[in-house]
Amino acid sequence: MHRKLFALAAAATLGLAGCIDTDLERGLAGAAAGAMLADAVGGNAFTGALIGGAAGATCDDLGAKACQ
Repeated sequence: MHRKLFALAAAATLGLAGCIDTDLERGLAGAAAGAMLADAVGGNAFTGALIGGAAGATCDDLGAKACQ
């Protein structure tokens, strides 16, 4: 069950990656994906949202090709 939810969240996040233009949009998408993934694997959704939001907001600045 958890793996299916993880795969679904990952696919949804990657599918939206090309439509996101600003750091705020990437941060919100990262926060949503982080919360879903953390919850799916039994972690704290709030912590996952914080980490995912930070990663999403800064991925373009770090030069990740998926964020450009």
